[in-house]
Amino acid sequence: MTTDSKKLYQIALTLIKGVGCITARQLMEVVGDEEAIFKSTRKSLLSIRGVGKGMVDEILNPSVLLRAEKELEFVEKNKIRTYFYTQTDYPERLKHCIDAPSMLYYKGNADLDAKKTISIVGTRKSTAYGNSFTERFVEEVAQSFPDVLIVSGLAYGIDIQAHRAALKNSLSTVGVLAHGLDRIYPSVHRKTAVDMLGNGGLLTEFTSETEPERFNFVRRNRIIAGLADAVVVVESDKKGGSLITADIANSYNREVFALPGRVSDASSLGCNRLIQENKAILLQSADDLIKAMNWDLKTKKQVERQPQLFQNLSAEEQRIHDLLLQEDAMHVNSLSDLSGISLPVLLPTLLEMEMKNIIEPLPGGMYRLK
Repeated sequence: MTTDSKKLYQIALTLIKGVGCITARQLMEVVGDEEAIFKSTRKSLLSIRGVGKGMVDEILNPSVLLRAEKELEFVEKNKIRTYFYTQTDYPERLKHCIDAPSMLYYKGNADLDAKKTISIVGTRKSTAYGNSFTERFVEEVAQSFPDVLIVSGLAYGIDIQAHRAALKNSLSTVGVLAHGLDRIYPSVHRKTAVDMLGNGGLLTEFTSETEPERFNFVRRNRIIAGLADAVVVVESDKKGGSLITADIANSYNREVFALPGRVSDASSLGCNRLIQENKAILLQSADDLIKAMNWDLKTKKQVERQPQLFQNLSAEEQRIHDLLLQEDAMHVNSLSDLSGISLPVLLPTLLEMEMKNIIEPLPGGMYRLK
Protein backbone atom coordinates (compact mmCIF):
# COMPACT_ATOMS: atom_id res chain seq x y z
CA MET A 1 0.00 0.00 0.00
CA THR A 2 1.39 3.44 -0.94
CA THR A 3 1.71 6.20 1.64
CA ASP A 4 -1.18 8.14 0.09
CA SER A 5 -3.54 5.16 -0.02
CA LYS A 6 -2.64 4.28 3.56
CA LYS A 7 -3.40 7.85 4.59
CA LEU A 8 -6.71 7.67 2.72
CA TYR A 9 -7.88 4.69 4.77
CA GLN A 10 -6.59 6.25 7.99
CA ILE A 11 -8.68 9.34 7.33
CA ALA A 12 -11.66 7.20 6.35
CA LEU A 13 -11.48 5.30 9.63
CA THR A 14 -12.08 8.56 11.50
CA LEU A 15 -15.09 9.41 9.33
CA ILE A 16 -17.18 6.32 10.08
CA LYS A 17 -20.33 7.37 11.90
CA GLY A 18 -20.49 5.79 15.36
CA VAL A 19 -16.80 4.78 15.39
CA GLY A 20 -14.76 6.78 17.90
CA CYS A 21 -11.07 6.55 18.69
CA ILE A 22 -11.41 3.58 21.05
CA THR A 23 -13.59 1.55 18.65
CA ALA A 24 -11.20 2.41 15.81
CA ARG A 25 -8.34 0.92 17.80
CA GLN A 26 -10.35 -2.22 18.48
CA LEU A 27 -11.07 -2.63 14.78
CA MET A 28 -7.40 -2.18 13.96
CA GLU A 29 -6.37 -4.78 16.53
CA VAL A 30 -8.81 -7.38 15.20
CA VAL A 31 -8.64 -6.75 11.44
CA GLY A 32 -5.00 -5.78 11.17
CA ASP A 33 -4.78 -2.57 9.16
CA GLU A 34 -6.78 0.37 7.85
CA GLU A 35 -7.37 -0.88 4.30
CA ALA A 36 -8.45 -4.34 5.45
CA ILE A 37 -11.25 -2.82 7.54
CA PHE A 38 -12.87 -1.32 4.45
CA LYS A 39 -12.26 -4.39 2.28
CA SER A 40 -13.66 -6.86 4.81
CA THR A 41 -16.87 -8.71 4.09
CA ARG A 42 -20.06 -7.96 5.98
CA LYS A 43 -19.91 -11.41 7.52
CA SER A 44 -16.36 -11.01 8.84
CA LEU A 45 -17.13 -7.57 10.28
CA LEU A 46 -20.25 -8.87 12.03
CA SER A 47 -18.12 -11.58 13.65
CA ILE A 48 -16.16 -8.91 15.54
CA ARG A 49 -17.30 -8.51 19.10
CA GLY A 50 -19.20 -5.27 19.67
CA VAL A 51 -19.77 -4.60 15.97
CA GLY A 52 -23.44 -4.56 14.99
CA LYS A 53 -25.33 -4.28 11.72
CA GLY A 54 -25.62 -0.51 11.96
CA MET A 55 -21.86 -0.05 12.34
CA VAL A 56 -21.16 -2.45 9.48
CA ASP A 57 -23.51 -0.44 7.26
CA GLU A 58 -21.54 2.69 8.08
CA ILE A 59 -18.15 1.03 7.46
CA LEU A 60 -19.24 -0.27 4.05
CA ASN A 61 -20.99 2.96 3.07
CA PRO A 62 -19.14 4.16 -0.09
CA SER A 63 -19.63 7.79 0.92
CA VAL A 64 -17.02 7.34 3.67
CA LEU A 65 -14.18 6.74 1.23
CA LEU A 66 -15.45 9.48 -1.07
CA ARG A 67 -15.33 11.95 1.81
CA ALA A 68 -11.86 10.68 2.75
CA GLU A 69 -10.63 11.27 -0.80
CA LYS A 70 -11.84 14.86 -0.62
CA GLU A 71 -10.08 15.36 2.72
CA LEU A 72 -6.84 13.84 1.41
CA GLU A 73 -6.92 16.37 -1.45
CA PHE A 74 -7.34 19.18 1.08
CA VAL A 75 -4.47 17.86 3.20
CA GLU A 76 -2.08 17.54 0.27
CA LYS A 77 -3.02 20.88 -1.29
CA ASN A 78 -2.43 22.76 1.98
CA LYS A 79 0.69 20.78 2.98
CA ILE A 80 -0.91 19.61 6.22
CA ARG A 81 0.95 17.01 8.23
CA THR A 82 -1.04 14.04 9.52
CA TYR A 83 -0.29 11.83 12.53
CA PHE A 84 -2.06 8.48 12.81
CA TYR A 85 -1.89 6.87 16.22
CA THR A 86 0.14 3.87 14.98
CA GLN A 87 2.90 6.05 13.51
CA THR A 88 6.17 6.49 15.37
CA ASP A 89 6.02 10.29 14.99
CA TYR A 90 2.58 10.57 16.62
CA PRO A 91 3.05 12.94 19.62
CA GLU A 92 4.64 10.87 22.37
CA ARG A 93 2.70 12.29 25.32
CA LEU A 94 -0.64 11.68 23.60
CA LYS A 95 0.26 8.07 22.71
CA HIS A 96 -0.34 7.03 26.30
CA CYS A 97 -3.80 8.61 26.61
CA ILE A 98 -6.47 5.96 26.17
CA ASP A 99 -8.86 8.30 24.34
CA ALA A 100 -6.29 10.13 22.21
CA PRO A 101 -7.43 10.95 18.66
CA SER A 102 -6.80 8.33 16.00
CA MET A 103 -5.70 11.05 13.59
CA LEU A 104 -4.26 14.54 14.05
CA TYR A 105 -3.92 17.26 11.42
CA TYR A 106 -1.09 19.74 11.92
CA LYS A 107 0.11 22.90 10.22
CA GLY A 108 3.21 24.50 11.67
CA ASN A 109 6.85 24.05 12.62
CA ALA A 110 6.82 23.47 16.40
CA ASP A 111 8.06 20.20 17.84
CA LEU A 112 5.01 18.52 19.39
CA ASP A 113 7.44 16.39 21.40
CA ALA A 114 9.27 19.37 22.89
CA LYS A 115 11.21 18.47 26.04
CA LYS A 116 9.01 20.76 28.13
CA THR A 117 5.41 21.63 27.32
CA ILE A 118 2.97 23.77 29.31
CA SER A 119 -0.72 24.09 28.46
CA ILE A 120 -2.34 27.33 29.62
CA VAL A 121 -6.13 27.57 29.80
CA GLY A 122 -8.70 29.83 31.38
CA THR A 123 -11.94 31.71 31.03
CA ARG A 124 -12.94 33.46 27.83
CA LYS A 125 -14.01 36.43 30.00
CA SER A 126 -10.58 37.05 31.47
CA THR A 127 -9.88 40.02 33.72
CA ALA A 128 -6.93 42.40 33.83
CA TYR A 129 -5.62 40.27 36.74
CA GLY A 130 -5.65 37.07 34.68
CA ASN A 131 -4.28 38.70 31.53
CA SER A 132 -1.44 40.36 33.43
CA PHE A 133 -0.50 37.14 35.21
CA THR A 134 -0.51 35.15 31.95
CA GLU A 135 1.85 37.60 30.29
CA ARG A 136 4.18 37.72 33.29
CA PHE A 137 4.13 33.94 33.77
CA VAL A 138 5.03 33.20 30.13
CA GLU A 139 7.81 35.82 30.24
CA GLU A 140 9.27 34.22 33.38
CA VAL A 141 9.11 30.73 31.87
CA ALA A 142 10.82 31.97 28.70
CA GLN A 143 13.70 33.42 30.73
CA SER A 144 14.47 30.02 32.28
CA PHE A 145 13.46 27.73 29.42
CA PRO A 146 13.56 29.39 25.97
CA ASP A 147 12.73 26.06 24.31
CA VAL A 148 9.46 25.40 26.20
CA LEU A 149 6.31 24.86 24.11
CA ILE A 150 3.15 26.76 25.11
CA VAL A 151 -0.16 25.08 24.18
CA SER A 152 -3.65 26.58 24.36
CA GLY A 153 -6.93 26.67 22.47
CA LEU A 154 -6.88 29.99 20.51
CA ALA A 155 -10.11 31.05 22.24
CA TYR A 156 -11.00 34.46 23.65
CA GLY A 157 -9.55 35.46 27.00
CA ILE A 158 -6.69 33.56 28.62
CA ASP A 159 -6.03 31.32 25.58
CA ILE A 160 -5.20 34.12 23.17
CA GLN A 161 -3.24 35.95 25.88
CA ALA A 162 -1.07 32.84 26.32
CA HIS A 163 -0.40 32.52 22.59
CA ARG A 164 0.42 36.20 22.17
CA ALA A 165 2.68 36.21 25.23
CA ALA A 166 4.54 33.19 23.85
CA LEU A 167 5.08 34.87 20.47
CA LYS A 168 6.19 38.08 22.21
CA ASN A 169 8.82 36.09 24.11
CA SER A 170 9.92 34.04 21.06
CA LEU A 171 8.46 30.79 22.40
CA SER A 172 6.85 28.20 20.14
CA THR A 173 3.10 28.02 20.69
CA VAL A 174 0.50 25.59 19.37
CA GLY A 175 -3.23 26.22 19.18
CA VAL A 176 -5.50 23.19 19.45
CA LEU A 177 -8.65 23.79 17.41
CA ALA A 178 -12.24 22.58 17.79
CA HIS A 179 -12.77 22.59 14.01
CA GLY A 180 -10.94 21.86 10.77
CA LEU A 181 -7.89 23.67 9.41
CA ASP A 182 -9.96 25.32 6.69
CA ARG A 183 -11.02 28.12 9.08
CA ILE A 184 -10.05 30.07 12.17
CA TYR A 185 -12.47 30.54 15.06
CA PRO A 186 -12.88 33.14 16.33
CA SER A 187 -11.99 34.93 13.09
CA VAL A 188 -10.60 37.97 14.97
CA HIS A 189 -7.69 35.74 16.04
CA ARG A 190 -6.65 35.02 12.45
CA LYS A 191 -3.57 37.29 12.53
CA THR A 192 -2.29 35.62 15.70
CA ALA A 193 -2.96 32.20 14.15
CA VAL A 194 -0.95 33.14 11.05
CA ASP A 195 1.90 34.38 13.24
CA MET A 196 1.82 31.06 15.11
CA LEU A 197 2.46 29.17 11.87
CA GLY A 198 5.88 30.83 11.81
CA ASN A 199 6.75 29.90 15.39
CA GLY A 200 4.40 27.16 16.53
CA GLY A 201 1.39 25.76 14.74
CA LEU A 202 -2.26 24.76 14.64
CA LEU A 203 -3.39 21.26 15.57
CA THR A 204 -6.76 19.51 15.33
CA GLU A 205 -8.38 16.10 15.13
CA PHE A 206 -11.22 17.48 12.98
CA THR A 207 -11.42 17.35 9.20
CA SER A 208 -12.12 20.37 7.03
CA GLU A 209 -15.71 21.64 6.91
CA THR A 210 -16.14 20.78 10.60
CA GLU A 211 -17.98 23.57 12.41
CA PRO A 212 -16.80 24.76 15.86
CA GLU A 213 -19.73 23.15 17.66
CA ARG A 214 -19.98 23.15 21.45
CA PHE A 215 -19.13 19.45 21.96
CA ASN A 216 -16.00 19.77 19.81
CA PHE A 217 -14.46 22.10 22.39
CA VAL A 218 -14.81 19.43 25.08
CA ARG A 219 -13.09 16.90 22.80
CA ARG A 220 -10.37 19.43 22.01
CA ASN A 221 -9.63 19.88 25.72
CA ARG A 222 -8.28 16.34 26.08
CA ILE A 223 -5.63 17.11 23.44
CA ILE A 224 -4.61 20.28 25.28
CA ALA A 225 -4.26 18.23 28.48
CA GLY A 226 -2.58 15.24 26.84
CA LEU A 227 0.11 17.22 25.04
CA ALA A 228 1.37 18.85 28.23
CA ASP A 229 3.69 18.08 31.10
CA ALA A 230 1.77 20.61 33.17
CA VAL A 231 -1.60 22.35 32.77
CA VAL A 232 -2.03 25.88 34.14
CA VAL A 233 -5.53 27.21 34.86
CA VAL A 234 -5.35 30.99 35.12
CA GLU A 235 -8.99 32.02 35.67
CA SER A 236 -12.24 30.05 35.70
CA ASP A 237 -15.76 30.42 37.00
CA LYS A 238 -17.23 27.55 39.04
CA LYS A 239 -18.11 25.83 35.75
CA GLY A 240 -16.30 25.88 32.43
CA GLY A 241 -14.10 24.18 29.89
CA SER A 242 -10.93 24.96 31.83
CA LEU A 243 -12.12 22.84 34.74
CA ILE A 244 -12.88 20.01 32.33
CA THR A 245 -9.34 20.31 30.98
CA ALA A 246 -7.99 20.21 34.55
CA ASP A 247 -9.98 17.05 35.35
CA ILE A 248 -8.75 15.37 32.17
CA ALA A 249 -5.17 16.39 32.96
CA ASN A 250 -5.46 14.83 36.41
CA SER A 251 -6.80 11.62 34.86
CA TYR A 252 -3.74 11.60 32.56
CA ASN A 253 -1.43 11.97 35.58
CA ARG A 254 -0.38 15.47 34.51
CA GLU A 255 0.40 18.15 37.09
CA VAL A 256 -2.27 20.88 37.31
CA PHE A 257 -1.60 24.39 38.60
CA ALA A 258 -4.14 27.11 39.35
CA LEU A 259 -3.86 30.84 39.97
CA PRO A 260 -5.69 31.77 43.20
CA GLY A 261 -7.96 34.80 43.38
CA ARG A 262 -10.28 36.66 45.72
CA VAL A 263 -13.20 34.62 47.01
CA SER A 264 -15.55 37.37 45.84
CA ASP A 265 -14.38 37.19 42.21
CA ALA A 266 -16.47 34.92 40.00
CA SER A 267 -13.54 34.49 37.60
CA SER A 268 -11.49 32.86 40.37
CA LEU A 269 -14.10 30.51 41.85
CA GLY A 270 -13.03 27.56 39.74
CA CYS A 271 -9.31 28.01 40.42
CA ASN A 272 -9.85 28.41 44.15
CA ARG A 273 -11.94 25.25 44.21
CA LEU A 274 -9.27 23.26 42.33
CA ILE A 275 -6.73 24.30 44.95
CA GLN A 276 -9.13 23.68 47.85
CA GLU A 277 -9.91 20.14 46.61
CA ASN A 278 -6.21 19.36 46.04
CA LYS A 279 -6.79 19.02 42.30
CA ALA A 280 -4.26 21.75 41.52
CA ILE A 281 -1.11 23.24 42.99
CA LEU A 282 -1.33 26.89 44.00
CA LEU A 283 0.53 29.00 41.44
CA GLN A 284 1.89 32.48 42.09
CA SER A 285 4.80 32.60 39.66
CA ALA A 286 6.67 30.56 37.07
CA ASP A 287 9.13 29.63 39.81
CA ASP A 288 6.36 27.71 41.62
CA LEU A 289 5.81 25.51 38.57
CA ILE A 290 9.51 25.08 37.84
CA LYS A 291 10.19 23.89 41.39
CA ALA A 292 7.13 21.63 41.56
CA MET A 293 8.10 20.01 38.26
CA ASN A 294 11.72 19.68 39.39
CA TRP A 295 12.80 21.45 36.23
CA ASP A 296 15.14 23.67 38.22
CA LEU A 297 17.29 20.63 39.05
CA LYS A 298 17.93 19.98 35.38
CA THR A 299 19.25 23.48 34.74
CA LYS A 300 22.10 22.97 37.18
CA LYS A 301 25.30 21.23 36.20
CA GLN A 302 24.78 17.58 36.87
CA VAL A 303 27.49 15.57 38.57
CA GLU A 304 28.17 12.57 36.40
CA ARG A 305 26.19 9.73 37.86
CA GLN A 306 28.29 6.79 38.90
CA PRO A 307 26.79 3.31 38.65
CA GLN A 308 25.73 2.00 42.05
CA LEU A 309 25.69 -1.63 43.01
CA PHE A 310 22.44 -2.97 44.41
CA GLN A 311 22.06 -6.49 45.61
CA ASN A 312 19.05 -8.72 45.24
CA LEU A 313 17.43 -6.80 42.37
CA SER A 314 14.83 -8.70 40.42
CA ALA A 315 15.11 -8.83 36.64
CA GLU A 316 12.41 -6.15 36.34
CA GLU A 317 14.08 -3.92 38.93
CA GLN A 318 17.43 -4.25 37.15
CA ARG A 319 15.88 -3.21 33.83
CA ILE A 320 14.30 -0.14 35.43
CA HIS A 321 17.55 0.75 37.20
CA ASP A 322 19.53 0.50 33.95
CA LEU A 323 17.05 2.73 32.10
CA LEU A 324 17.05 5.40 34.79
CA LEU A 325 20.85 5.33 34.85
CA GLN A 326 20.77 6.82 31.34
CA GLU A 327 18.33 9.67 32.07
CA ASP A 328 17.77 12.39 34.67
CA ALA A 329 14.19 11.14 35.02
CA MET A 330 11.65 9.13 33.05
CA HIS A 331 7.87 9.00 32.89
CA VAL A 332 6.18 5.81 34.07
CA ASN A 333 4.72 5.23 30.58
CA SER A 334 8.15 5.53 28.96
CA LEU A 335 9.58 3.12 31.52
CA SER A 336 6.84 0.65 30.66
CA ASP A 337 7.46 0.96 26.91
CA LEU A 338 11.25 0.73 27.05
CA SER A 339 11.44 -2.01 29.68
CA GLY A 340 8.66 -4.12 28.20
CA ILE A 341 7.05 -4.34 31.64
CA SER A 342 3.28 -3.86 31.67
CA LEU A 343 1.90 -1.11 33.91
CA PRO A 344 0.11 -3.56 36.28
CA VAL A 345 3.52 -5.18 36.96
CA LEU A 346 5.58 -1.99 36.74
CA LEU A 347 3.72 0.09 39.33
CA PRO A 348 4.20 -2.28 42.28
CA THR A 349 7.80 -2.82 41.15
CA LEU A 350 8.42 0.92 41.28
CA LEU A 351 6.89 1.05 44.75
CA GLU A 352 9.18 -1.75 45.89
CA MET A 353 12.24 0.06 44.50
CA GLU A 354 11.11 3.22 46.24
CA MET A 355 10.90 1.32 49.53
CA LYS A 356 14.43 0.03 48.91
CA ASN A 357 15.58 3.65 48.54
CA ILE A 358 16.75 3.03 44.97
CA ILE A 359 14.43 5.46 43.19
CA GLU A 360 12.22 8.41 44.06
CA PRO A 361 8.97 9.64 42.48
CA LEU A 362 8.66 13.11 40.97
CA PRO A 363 5.56 15.13 40.03
CA GLY A 364 3.78 14.19 36.81
CA GLY A 365 4.42 10.44 36.97
CA MET A 366 8.22 10.81 36.67
CA TYR A 367 10.85 8.69 38.44
CA ARG A 368 14.61 9.02 38.93
CA LEU A 369 17.43 7.23 40.74
CA LYS A 370 18.15 8.54 44.21
